[in-house]
Amino acid sequence: MLSTETVSRSSFFLLRDQIEKEIARSILSFGEKNKLRDACEYALLSGGKRVRPIITLMVADALGFGLNASPAALAVEFLHTASLIADDLPCMDNDDERREKPSVHKAYGESTALLSSYSLIFAGYEKIHENARVMKESDPPFSELAEHVCCVALGQASRLAGIQGATTGQFLDLYPPNHNFDTVREVLYKKTVTLFEIAFLFGWLFGGGMVAQIDQVKQVAYHFGMAFQIADDLGDLAQDENNQREINAAKVLGRERALDVFHEEMEAFQKGLADLEILTPSFEKMGELLRKQVKR
Repeated sequence: MLSTETVSRSSFFLLRDQIEKEIARSILSFGEKNKLRDACEYALLSGGKRVRPIITLMVADALGFGLNASPAALAVEFLHTASLIADDLPCMDNDDERREKPSVHKAYGESTALLSSYSLIFAGYEKIHENARVMKESDPPFSELAEHVCCVALGQASRLAGIQGATTGQFLDLYPPNHNFDTVREVLYKKTVTLFEIAFLFGWLFGGGMVAQIDQVKQVAYHFGMAFQIADDLGDLAQDENNQREINAAKVLGRERALDVFHEEMEAFQKGLADLEILTPSFEKMGELLRKQVKR
């Protein structure tokens, strides 16, 4: 008999495989093969854990209505990948490598990299609309809610990825007014957590969750996103100190306090999932893996 841990781990990898297949299939819809399409493909297939789109599918699955949230999950990955391409540009973070491969601008040039980022943003919005069409073909009451869900999803994605969210997060990362924890928290929230909010929201909305509860869903996403980024900052602490990078929660707070904040956020995250009645074995396993990462 399979243990709960084995089932949840298996589910995680099955969802990741599903995402990989959907990404490969979606590239075929990007038009005829040329340098721009190649750059988009290169960025999308350059690796990554696919945590954000997997979360979208996990939330939708946890709701138990059997609705298809795959296009929305792809939208999340497209928006995330677009942000990485832009972050790596010489005028931004000026990173020559991403996941041990040349960054898109190093492989294809700055102009093509910038256009590939634009392309993936708009491809993400197209996937939101596609998921609404899929939802409209489902059974009532979800078919009747599809247009409203689409409007809410588009509005939330625009705000969270735009000037009130991830775009300003990157700006503050480049030009922080100071290096205290309030500023670091704002950068972490706007640059990183907002994309997790989109992931959770899309799973909730296209999985059949109540629109009236989206603020509660966003709060759950906030706790996970902050914990995720603090764990990342703890892992990058030595490297960021060597590079004199100031926007690092562990550097500002100190390792012990950062660990305390991480565990506080994880506890709030799991409580929020329980309140929403979506604390599944898969989410418990995800939390366990994140905690193990911090212990290393």
